[in-house]
Amino acid sequence: MDNCVELDPWHSRCRALSNDGFGSKATGLSGVIPEDLVPAWYWTDQFAMEIIYHNRILNYKCRTMEPDSATAFYIPFYAGLAVGKYLWFKYRWKDRDRYCEMILKWLQEQPHWNSSGGWDHFITMGRITWDFRRTKDEDWGSKCIYLPGMRNITRLLIERNPWDYFDVAVPYPTGFHPRSDSDVLEWQDFVRNHNRKTLFCFAGAPRDTIKNDFRSLLLRQCMNVSGLCRAVDCAGTRCSNGTSLVLEAFLDSEFCLQPRGDSFTRRSIFDCMVAGSIPVFFWHRTAYLQYQWFLPSDPKSYSVFIHRNEVKNGTSIKSVLESYSKEEVKKIREKVIEYIPKLVYAKPKEGLESIQDAFDVAIEGALKRIKEQKQFGHKWK
Repeated sequence: MDNCVELDPWHSRCRALSNDGFGSKATGLSGVIPEDLVPAWYWTDQFAMEIIYHNRILNYKCRTMEPDSATAFYIPFYAGLAVGKYLWFKYRWKDRDRYCEMILKWLQEQPHWNSSGGWDHFITMGRITWDFRRTKDEDWGSKCIYLPGMRNITRLLIERNPWDYFDVAVPYPTGFHPRSDSDVLEWQDFVRNHNRKTLFCFAGAPRDTIKNDFRSLLLRQCMNVSGLCRAVDCAGTRCSNGTSLVLEAFLDSEFCLQPRGDSFTRRSIFDCMVAGSIPVFFWHRTAYLQYQWFLPSDPKSYSVFIHRNEVKNGTSIKSVLESYSKEEVKKIREKVIEYIPKLVYAKPKEGLESIQDAFDVAIEGALKRIKEQKQFGHKWK
């Protein structure tokens, strides 16, 4: 963090990672959301979760300073920020692996790691799991997850490998960071009663270099139903970290289209749901195989699924969404609104008064897994 100017090959990350990882105070929201909630909004970077979690853990109600009484051990290493700079340009695989190798070497010298082989340790890794799963030196990313010592550690990431037990997907950070329970309740009332003038929306940019780009197909469907769909062009960095334009689109729309991003997930899923809009998915791995601790177990209760091949074969998204009655839409939206607290990261370092946020759900889930390992007599290896 002291070298935040050097964390990105293009520009300084200091502003984006300020305010304990929440980033700059949001601007341009006056008149868009209730004035008393504007201070709870920031333009938060999607890769800032390591800082957010670390600051919360330092003040966590169950933290102990006595290692022998600990259920679990948190590893305060910013794996995503450490590798981010080295994913591009001229850097070698050794550069991308260096910091993870250093922390694991140090970790394996600690007595409490050696007593369990890492089974009672957990870490936050603020990028998608595929950024840490390089199998060949010339390929993308680091091989952090494959390094000796990492195998048994529970890893909290913004996108998981669905077939790896030790990967746990947690929500991408959004811009809303409630300061109190009342902030949460007021926001839920606001999005519940907001007048939504548009049937659906899509915030994204076409990928002109990709043959048969699915995003381009969604944009065409959106633009062909004038007045029923709102498109936000996110070419370049126009939508990075959230903008008032994106938030307005989600607030004004009954549904929001959520194709996969560069990987299967995208931060926009959570921006959409926090705004009380119903997500429309086209890949099961975009959410259903990712965020089980944070979303309802029944996908139909909070979302719509249209297989991408149906859209490619001519299925009208407009027709599918218009088939839902007002009562059905209201019921699904209410489920989305119910789960908003589990999708956001609170502003106070001690958390909210009585409402659990995404951090609380993630940490309690990690502790529960580790306790179960001990309870059922797992033999530490």
